[in-house]
Amino acid sequence: MDIAISSIAIVFFLSWMIPLFAILIKLDSRGPVFFKQQRSGRNNKLFWCLKFRSMVLNEECDSVQASDNDRRITKLGAFLRRTSFDEFPQFFNVLAGDMSIVGPRPHMIAHTEMYGASIHDYMKRLHIKQGVTGWAQISGYRGETTELWQMEKRVSLDLWYLENWSFWLDVKIICKTISAIF
Repeated sequence: MDIAISSIAIVFFLSWMIPLFAILIKLDSRGPVFFKQQRSGRNNKLFWCLKFRSMVLNEECDSVQASDNDRRITKLGAFLRRTSFDEFPQFFNVLAGDMSIVGPRPHMIAHTEMYGASIHDYMKRLHIKQGVTGWAQISGYRGETTELWQMEKRVSLDLWYLENWSFWLDVKIICKTISAIF
């Protein structure tokens, strides 16, 4: 399923998104089209997670989580983030085998270290490949986590997904994600 869906996304969406967003990103701000950041993957193996760049270049990108009305987010970046279009390059990560379509979202290394030390069973969420979308995201726990309980809830939803995984659960998550985008 990962190979089929990521191949379809790359051929039918990224084939036109990359040139279009490349032009728009370059017109909006200086810097590369893609944002690459090392993230914690399956078994805590590091990989380069790809996204369309939605922020100005900054020194805080590996330590400070994006927030609502973040001064670093560009005008185009706000649109990309709101529609989740910034995440589409992660289909290349899926095709490369670093990620799955569905699974716990990959976190910054700094967050893996911080939450791994403070949330019980946090590291269990790294027993499977991280996903472009996940149970926690469609359950309302995506984006910024300003308080520890928010990440604890996200982790509990990730662990529920691990314990209750099925093909049909993945289909449900994918359908809800598509519905949320549109």
